[in-house]
Amino acid sequence: MAAADPRVLALAAQVTESGEQDIPLLLLKLKGILSSPSLGCEESKKIKQDIYDYGLTQYCLLVLRQDHSRLRGGWATAAQLAEILSHCCVGLEMKEDPEEFYKKLLPSAIDNLLVLGKRLQARFIRAIKDKEKQDFLHWFQTVTDAICWLFGGHIQLAACVLRNDRFLQLLITDDVETAVIMMSVLHNILRINSSVFLQVDKVTLQSILDELVYKLSSTTNPAVGSAATKLLLVVAKLSKQLVQLLTARYKGLKGLLNKQWTGKGFDRELNQLLDVLYLEQSSGKGEMQKQHQAACIIQAMWRGFQTRRRLKKLPQAVTTLQRSFRAKREQELQHLAKQKEDEALKLQMQLQRQRAMRLFHERQLALLERVHASQVNKYMEEMEDKSALTIQRFWRGYRARRIFHQQKQSLKEYKAAVIIQRTACKFLEKRRRRRPLSPWKEPKGLTDEQRLALQQKVDDYIKLHPASQMSEEMSKELHMQAQEKLAQFLLRSRLDQRAAQRRETLLAQVNTDVELLMNAPGLAETTEKDISVFVSRSVPVATKARQSHNTMLKYARWPWWKKLGDDFMEDDVIPDEALNTELETLFIGGRK
Repeated sequence: MAAADPRVLALAAQVTESGEQDIPLLLLKLKGILSSPSLGCEESKKIKQDIYDYGLTQYCLLVLRQDHSRLRGGWATAAQLAEILSHCCVGLEMKEDPEEFYKKLLPSAIDNLLVLGKRLQARFIRAIKDKEKQDFLHWFQTVTDAICWLFGGHIQLAACVLRNDRFLQLLITDDVETAVIMMSVLHNILRINSSVFLQVDKVTLQSILDELVYKLSSTTNPAVGSAATKLLLVVAKLSKQLVQLLTARYKGLKGLLNKQWTGKGFDRELNQLLDVLYLEQSSGKGEMQKQHQAACIIQAMWRGFQTRRRLKKLPQAVTTLQRSFRAKREQELQHLAKQKEDEALKLQMQLQRQRAMRLFHERQLALLERVHASQVNKYMEEMEDKSALTIQRFWRGYRARRIFHQQKQSLKEYKAAVIIQRTACKFLEKRRRRRPLSPWKEPKGLTDEQRLALQQKVDDYIKLHPASQMSEEMSKELHMQAQEKLAQFLLRSRLDQRAAQRRETLLAQVNTDVELLMNAPGLAETTEKDISVFVSRSVPVATKARQSHNTMLKYARWPWWKKLGDDFMEDDVIPDEALNTELETLFIGGRK
């Protein structure tokens, strides 16, 4: 066995060791290896065999499937790789494992090249700048030439091209340049292997013919008309059955060719096609068949229109599907990230609580070591009081917030109702002001007949309802009752005046006591003279004040849990009403 070409070996090693982004540019070196001028026929076959054996052909096949807008080299590299792949496969004869090459690799190569051609055609149609359109059209031409070169070297691939759905998608287009190129590819298929057109299924055959007839009927471009006419002529020369199909399925084809395409520069092919169609028609077709053919033409145009419309909407549907998928995936990722953040926050809060509790206990133990033993109970009581106040404050805040949230909606509805009412009142007021005042109309006077009828009704009512008469005794009794009620009212008014005077006196006394307390000096500055001002000379009052003071001290020594509220009160606890009653009877200011 002869040794492999060292250039192929070096390139295979580089491709194996390189990254995915660098492989397309490395595979371009195959073009220089294949186009070497020193190679003969046998040497070229040997190099192609080495390229296939070392997997470089499979690498080219896989690279063509990728999206080259994200790879280095772009679509120009893809077009060159398509040309390299076709040259690597043509002229290669497989003796070992031919099924892998002929039934798997070659059909895959055709499929990948058609996919690449479809992508280039879509970008050519969407391109705006002239330079971009020229580049994409050149690369599209290169890919179609590679397809033609490939099925030219392997004739059995012509049927594979025709049966591929992407070939029909490439052919069904309204763009002139790419449509002409695809019709040239179809012409090459019929030129290389004309019998393959009769081997395809009926649906594919009718779809191709429908598109050719549609192009003749929907455009006035001479290049498109010439290519479609030449293709129909080649198809008509293949078999009489195809001529019958053309005349039966497309009734108005002859009239269309005569009216629209005569004198466009390809009259020779056009006249040949018309002669073939007229010759078939002269064999005798009934009126029913003409109508059938007309219906077939309408159906063909309608199917072609529907197919093109579906193909135009297909990229948009794919884009929408991808957008929805990416949005859903983004939402899932955000949800997972949020869950992780919540878990991390919970863990952090738990650690902070544990750290705070540990610091609190350490600080409390340190304070207890410093506090004298006799003051420990007092310190613990103070801490309990502070804890109880903190718990109560947080509980009241939580309850107030909850009540506020519950009343927030009703408050909003109330404000909205007030705004609506205010607006309605303003609107009604404006409309009332704009309304013109009706002129004054003097009331009509009564006629003599109306006055007599009204007087008669009054007399009848007086007769039916006579007025009650009061005697002199009843009048005196009523007068005495009124005098008694008046005397009672005057007496109550005097009592009310005395009560008001008493309240004013007590209020003045309270104000005086408050002023004394406000102006009193601090405990550190108090003298015996100042104390004598607040000491009562009455023994009962002093005793009552001492009892109230003791009651307050007892209440202050209670544990913190006895002061939480009415729910925790015991039988021996002094209620707030009794405490307030005792405090109200305290003597203030040295007077009773």
